[in-house]
Amino acid sequence: MIAYNPKDWFTFIFRLHKSDTVRRLAWMMLFIGIYSFIVSYIELHILDIEKDSKLGNVSLIYSMLGFVISFLLVFRTNTAYERWSEGRKLWGQLINCSRNFAMQINAFIPDQKDYKMKYAALIPFYAQSLMKHLREENIIETIDENHIITRNDFKFITNHHAPNQVAKQIFLLTQELYQNKSFNDTQFFVLNNEIKQLTEICGGCERIKNTPIPFSYSLFLKKFIFFYIMFMPFAYVVSLSYVVIPITVFVFYILVSIEIIAEEIENPFGTDDNDLPLEKLSNNIQLTVTEILS
Repeated sequence: MIAYNPKDWFTFIFRLHKSDTVRRLAWMMLFIGIYSFIVSYIELHILDIEKDSKLGNVSLIYSMLGFVISFLLVFRTNTAYERWSEGRKLWGQLINCSRNFAMQINAFIPDQKDYKMKYAALIPFYAQSLMKHLREENIIETIDENHIITRNDFKFITNHHAPNQVAKQIFLLTQELYQNKSFNDTQFFVLNNEIKQLTEICGGCERIKNTPIPFSYSLFLKKFIFFYIMFMPFAYVVSLSYVVIPITVFVFYILVSIEIIAEEIENPFGTDDNDLPLEKLSNNIQLTVTEILS
């Protein structure tokens, strides 16, 4: 995720970065410009269409279509941002849950340093495994029978659902302490609820990742934008002449950029510039949990 100063307007206006849609759409914008020039030249010089031609009335239809496409893009953008925002809230909840769980462990077993060290390894590892799971990446670290994170030849792979395995180890460790009478019934109930929240957060993140915008809606919007742009020179060349060329390129840039941004943020758990900073959030959990249980 890109860190920036939202008050620095001039830097925003003149800054180009790798996710900027101008950079990504440059060749397409050039193509649209050439295409608009060819259409304009044919209509103005070969077909010799005059300004009072009925073809100029097509622009009235475009006014209505502009309202429709604006409505669709607003819905698309809002839906994508809601997914991004919900992902941010879920990871904020994971941070709070991890801290609360660590503080409760520190209060319930203040003198059992060995177990606290195990929790200090397991709780941050859940966040790291969830990040890898959402990105469909393999996890090099694993957990031995003593609940200690190690590195060996065994690897969690994506179809083994690493977060569930880590949550299972956390629960088994908590159950072991409960059986040893380190927790009373009330304390065990409180800790069990915290572990339950971890799995609920994982389920919420999976719901966002595994249920993208319906294919038919996304396909229709892309086709709508394509035909809207391709027929724009025909609609406005009579009234605007060659001025229709930069206008068509600009409208193409605006509409397609909105769609690209929506595509990027609808899955907030990836590695794009506008995705959530999961590495930073995971490291924050590790630092705070280690500090609490040290």
